[in-house]
Amino acid sequence: MINIVLHEPEMPANTGNIGRTCVAAGARLHLIEPMGFRINDKTVKRAGLDYWPRLDVTIYDDYNDFLAKNPGAVIYMATTKAKRTYADVTYPEDCYIMFGKESAGIPEEILVSHEETCVRIPMRPEERSLNLSNSVAIVLYEAMRQREFAGLCETGELHRLHW
Repeated sequence: MINIVLHEPEMPANTGNIGRTCVAAGARLHLIEPMGFRINDKTVKRAGLDYWPRLDVTIYDDYNDFLAKNPGAVIYMATTKAKRTYADVTYPEDCYIMFGKESAGIPEEILVSHEETCVRIPMRPEERSLNLSNSVAIVLYEAMRQREFAGLCETGELHRLHW
């Protein structure tokens, strides 16, 4: 199972959307404090809709607490500062993909010791970044694609009509 990690997320709607994406993809969500909102914030629940109760989510006091509770974790760090793109790596089973807070990303003090596992999403050089929720979806679904979408719906069906 893929693990999505949000380091100090600030916007409840993004976290709610990411939670919904994690449920749909069968991924776990890890939230590292401090967050810019309370997890029971109605905006989080509104964005996550009725998916939130099915979300496998763990909250940590800080980055060191996350590391202590996940020893030996293979952590990919999504950052605009990485040399390799998210599609250049093969994501192992049970890996962790970390994303930073909306206003600043993952602190460079953390990134500097993870150069080999930092990945970026290509974009035009004059742009600062993509929306956090979109970024998570892009990288998570690449990891799922590499597993041939194992455990996800095999075919799509219309609701009222038939193909």
